[in-house]
Amino acid sequence: METPDGLLLGREDMSLRKRAENVLRDAIIYGSFEPGQKLVERDLCAKLGVSRTLLREALQQLQAEGLITNVVHKGISVAVITEEDAREIYEARQLIEGHVAHGFTMRATEDEITALSAAVQALRAAGADSSPAEVLQAKNVFYEVLLANCGNKVLAQMHHQLNNRVTILRRRTLSTPGRFEQTVNELEEIVDAIRRRDADEACRLCRAHVERAGKIALDSFASGPASTAGTDVLANQTA
Repeated sequence: METPDGLLLGREDMSLRKRAENVLRDAIIYGSFEPGQKLVERDLCAKLGVSRTLLREALQQLQAEGLITNVVHKGISVAVITEEDAREIYEARQLIEGHVAHGFTMRATEDEITALSAAVQALRAAGADSSPAEVLQAKNVFYEVLLANCGNKVLAQMHHQLNNRVTILRRRTLSTPGRFEQTVNELEEIVDAIRRRDADEACRLCRAHVERAGKIALDSFASGPASTAGTDVLANQTA
């Protein structure tokens, strides 16, 4: 495809790069790769079936998202989220999600509220016999609905930039005994406030939900690294 400036865009290459980027991102946030694990380009190219050039482009995006680090003479490795990183992430998330919930309550249609409620019920159902990765993915659906209809694209983009690292931290909070049930109950309370069109209460509940999750995540640093989701998302990912 020729652009007006005469630059050639390779759609196939762009598609392969995006696929590699998505697979690697999932491998990091759902636990196939451990924090601090070294990533070898040769091995990743073989598993993904992409060129080193495309792989490096995908890795550059993941580095921009804070998911990997590239240190001179040491190479590429999965980023380690420190306790201070977690504190700052949850502080930012608390502010953003409160505003998002307020905006959603003011603007959402009844169908959109129903979709949000359905996402919570799907999350509850996922907790019965699903893998940790599937539970995390179900939680993300709730936020996809909330963000898509909050009426503020800037806040939605800010949340999106945080969400990958938030998902990693959720592996810490959701593995805490009783936290899953508490999480679903809290989300149901948020949906109830939204149904009543009580934007201030929805905002308060959302911030309280994040505050509780943040406290559990920070407390968990004392007990060592979080368990992985146990899903090999790189399996059978050849192009």
